Amino acid sequence: MLRKFKITIDGTEYLVEMEEIGGVPQPAAPVATPQQPVAPAPTATVAPEEAPVAPVATPASADAMTAPMPGTILKVLVNVGDEVQENQPVMILEAMKMENEVVAPKAGKVTGIHVTQGQMVNPGEALITFG
Repeated sequence: MLRKFKITIDGTEYLVEMEEIGGVPQPAAPVATPQQPVAPAPTATVAPEEAPVAPVATPASADAMTAPMPGTILKVLVNVGDEVQENQPVMILEAMKMENEVVAPKAGKVTGIHVTQGQMVNPGEALITFG
């Protein structure tokens, strides 16, 4: 099965096709187009004393930074409104029992966080938006 990835190296984007050898095939992640807005994840109703402390994920825009690989969000290191520098770690993504730092592609302000701690993501899913 051929899979396509977009890789950015020193500011230049490359489209790469790779053949997956072995392993269990993963279903392709649905891609939102401007005509198909991404619906927010359903939320459970919780009593006030049990309200979660973690921030709620916000809907993503088309220019959101996406997950580079499938995995689980271990930790979100920034909050909405924070100023970040280029290559600053913004979250930790666990993939294949390895912790991977996800870094800011550019300097700017965090305008949206689209995932929560413990959430599983697939390649191409929106993680965070910078303004």
